[in-house]
Amino acid sequence: MGVDRRNLRRVIGASAAVVTALQAGTAALALRTGRRDYADGVWGPGLAAVALTGAALGTGDRTRRWALAALTTAWAVRLESLMLRRLRGSDTEDERYTEFLEGDSTPRVLAKVFGTQAAAQLLVSAPLQLAAASTLPRSARRWLVPAGVTVAVAGAVVEAVADRQKSAYAQRDRDERPDVLDTGLWGVSRHPNYLGDSIMWDGVWLAGAASAPGGWLVAAPAAMTYFLVYATGAKRTEDRMGDRPAYQDYQQRVPFFFPGT
Repeated sequence: MGVDRRNLRRVIGASAAVVTALQAGTAALALRTGRRDYADGVWGPGLAAVALTGAALGTGDRTRRWALAALTTAWAVRLESLMLRRLRGSDTEDERYTEFLEGDSTPRVLAKVFGTQAAAQLLVSAPLQLAAASTLPRSARRWLVPAGVTVAVAGAVVEAVADRQKSAYAQRDRDERPDVLDTGLWGVSRHPNYLGDSIMWDGVWLAGAASAPGGWLVAAPAAMTYFLVYATGAKRTEDRMGDRPAYQDYQQRVPFFFPGT
């Protein structure tokens, strides 16, 4: 009972190889086309690839590893559809990347974007890798699996609903839509899509924590939340929108991330 260390090393090695291959392929395309923002398009697929690799090669609890793989893949497919739509909808690189990488050499770009993202994917997916090579205890702790899956599904639903509400808002005529989207989930959190994403990965960690060592991997969901809030998501949106009077009013009325705070 516990972790099959030999199998875990195999899962980790294979996961690292898959992530490296995906990042290298995306980097080659990005540098050739001058669209380094293509990195956004490999985030979801990379995490899904790790989940599927672990499910296929792991010797841990079969139900848990395939349930997490299915959940992660479904999450990644939906996210990828949004990313591809955004990337295809523009002929120029996202200004965030242009500003972030201004003056950088090719090796530095590879390290700052694709190397960093590969490391982040392996960190965030650590509970998936451990779960793939771990059995479940016979104690009540095993109930963390259905609890974690339930939390993850709830988070994925929140994220999907928030994105759909945002899309519906964006499609309305400019003259008819309000200056700020502050209804639905956007009326309880200024960033409900990122909040749902964070909850999704909290659930993945919780399911992995059913096997005793998994509880120590709390840095994985914490890292995902950090990325969503500070690195690529919520704070950047706040900086971009913060000088608009309607958004300043929105900031006064609606919590930043967690409802009720």
